[in-house]
Amino acid sequence: MTLTLTPSRRQAMLGVLAMPFLAPFARAQTSEPIMIGTLTPQTGAGGSFGPGMVKVARAVVDEINAAGGVLGRKIELVSADDETNPDSGVRAARKLIDVNKVDAIAGTWASAVTTAVAPLCWENKVMLFTVSGADSITKLPHQGYIIRTQPNTYLQTGRLAKFMLDDKVTKVFGLSAQTPFAVDSYNRLSEVLVAGGAQSLGDVVYDASKTSFRSEVDQALKTKPDALFLNSYTPDITVLLRELYRAGYEGKKYTFGYAATPKLLENLPADTVEGLISFAPSPDLGSPAHARVKQILGANPDPYSSQVYDHISLIALSIAKARAVSGTAIHDSIRSVGDASGTKVGSAVEGLKLLADGKAVNYEGASGPCKFTALGDIVDCKFRFEVAEKGKYRLLSIS
Repeated sequence: MTLTLTPSRRQAMLGVLAMPFLAPFARAQTSEPIMIGTLTPQTGAGGSFGPGMVKVARAVVDEINAAGGVLGRKIELVSADDETNPDSGVRAARKLIDVNKVDAIAGTWASAVTTAVAPLCWENKVMLFTVSGADSITKLPHQGYIIRTQPNTYLQTGRLAKFMLDDKVTKVFGLSAQTPFAVDSYNRLSEVLVAGGAQSLGDVVYDASKTSFRSEVDQALKTKPDALFLNSYTPDITVLLRELYRAGYEGKKYTFGYAATPKLLENLPADTVEGLISFAPSPDLGSPAHARVKQILGANPDPYSSQVYDHISLIALSIAKARAVSGTAIHDSIRSVGDASGTKVGSAVEGLKLLADGKAVNYEGASGPCKFTALGDIVDCKFRFEVAEKGKYRLLSIS
């Protein structure tokens, strides 16, 4: 039997054959929301930071949506708790990717969590924005699907070591929680200390879930250090400081700002934490973006909330720059929204208006300039150093 195609039938069949090629265009014109996820520690060791990070992310999304969204589409934010636990983080990330269909995930905090969820992101071409510091993260084969606004371990501990040398330390011992960055942190610290004429006495890596670290403290104090590097989280450093006080240690103590939280001061007698020096990446205190984050939180922002403000802004600007909604679009355009030749902007809304007019933008946000290496690391930032005195923190310097 011979099928005769009339002009009307031929036109109908051509329409059917063309449908797959028209589908991408149809999807591009959709009014469905742009899906973005946050994966932050609402509970666990990082639980004091997660709520503020999410609050800031939602505020930025609300501002963008109120101004008309991105490419005419609203953003829908889906927030998940990683519980500061890799297994929980993977389960939450799977839901964000498989069920919620997010194009980007922002805010992973613990390096162990980021390391666990990163393969899910790059395998599914979902862009991952993180505040984790372990050097190993951006050394993963992530194919460009990781952007880190937190300075890596190399940059952080190198800067701390220089501060310690300026503080006239001569003999340093490390007590480190078992984390992906424990060994890298101490090795970098030791490298800079030795180059500056100080002694690196050794490092003990401990299981942070233990309820006592007396044997580790005794091992450290046998070396007669004049300074200790406490590479810890808040729960375990609380125990360490108690045991160091009971052991009569009177030397200097240095730790990361994420361990030396205000909650730490609340939970310990002032004498126990007296003299503890903490350091953390500093937000850009003089920027309008930092002022906005402070307004959102009603308090001085921690560095992670400031960085999440930038994560959401960078995601929105990258989508607008690419004129496409996907993790790959963000991947391809993320560095172009920090174009040094573009107009400097500190908010997504401001940048979106310029991009809509075909102009280049140079986004510098609450955490400072957002310039990234080929591996996805932040190029540089400032650091804040504080000391505990009589139950309160006093600012030493920002440099």
